[in-house]
Amino acid sequence: MNKVYQSAVDAVADIQDGATLMVGGFGLCGIPENLILALRDKGVKDLTVISNNCGVDDWGLGLLLQNRQIKKMISSYVGENKEFERQFLSGELEVELVPQGTLAERCRAGGAGIPAFFTPAGVGTPVAEGKETRVIDGKEYILEKALKADFSLVKAFRADEMGNLIYRKTTQNFNPMMATAGAITIAEVEEIVPVGTLDPDFIHTPSVYVQRVVQGSFEKRIERRTVRQG
Repeated sequence: MNKVYQSAVDAVADIQDGATLMVGGFGLCGIPENLILALRDKGVKDLTVISNNCGVDDWGLGLLLQNRQIKKMISSYVGENKEFERQFLSGELEVELVPQGTLAERCRAGGAGIPAFFTPAGVGTPVAEGKETRVIDGKEYILEKALKADFSLVKAFRADEMGNLIYRKTTQNFNPMMATAGAITIAEVEEIVPVGTLDPDFIHTPSVYVQRVVQGSFEKRIERRTVRQG
């Protein structure tokens, strides 16, 4: 089956207001930037977005935030976005902060069909408020529920026409587990190759999890430039 779409616009055409999205990436590394731009131009609103962070003020998910398209963020790190801070403090944006490892595992659990799991992360902090706790082998844990999405938007290095995906380096932090947890997974890639070209031993996300593939062009941004003082 050829799952290749001709453009990011076509790939997100059926994403409607109020959808829940998982968006891969770590900082500005491995973000599906063309799909995000297509969503901005489409103008869908009231989105619930599950992502490690919310981009920066002028790139990535920050563009949707600027455009008032995001209703709720489920995130781990949000410190690089002044507009995020402003909307949160003014009550315009609903935010659920999740420890980073817990966020990754909640996404992985959603894709694996595991409804919930116990973790020590967050015990004794506001993260634990309202959640079931249990003592196991003398240690306290809190129950965290799995996350799923209507659509998962991920970025991979290479795909074949069936949707088998290969990632590179830091882009493996959130993209692989999010690819499994969306009812519809849309993969934006740097290169699409014919079926049979990819070595099965090096495929990170099998095609069974991927419904759409689109090739994009990418801007390699640096989130925060630091230099060593001479």
